[in-house]
Amino acid sequence: MLKILIAEDDFTSRKYLYQLLSKYGECDVVVDGLETIDAYMIALNEKKPYDLICLDIMMPKVDGVKALKMIRELEGQNQVPEEERVKIIMTTALGELDVVQTALEYGCNAYAAKPINVDKLMEVIDKLDLLKND
Repeated sequence: MLKILIAEDDFTSRKYLYQLLSKYGECDVVVDGLETIDAYMIALNEKKPYDLICLDIMMPKVDGVKALKMIRELEGQNQVPEEERVKIIMTTALGELDVVQTALEYGCNAYAAKPINVDKLMEVIDKLDLLKND
């Protein structure tokens, strides 16, 4: 079972992602970038890291790109091996490819445009090798 963090300020998107992803594992839900970083740090400290974070780009307090950058910096500081780093899929309603490009440079693994297309999202999760047959 996967350990998943859904970081999404929009209630409908959050509920939709939760319903979709809870079939694959335990889902935690946060509503802004600060909570995202806090949840990541708690999971790291408890030695129960997330396998996947679905991270919205446009969020209050700290945006998704800054949260992504912080998570990758924390992984570096904690010497998390490359193969054990959390997979991060950025979700965005924006057509702003420059923001997505920045997120890719900071180390997101993929992105999904909103409204979320279930087939495309599951394809991305599969490509990230998260749906291993146990």
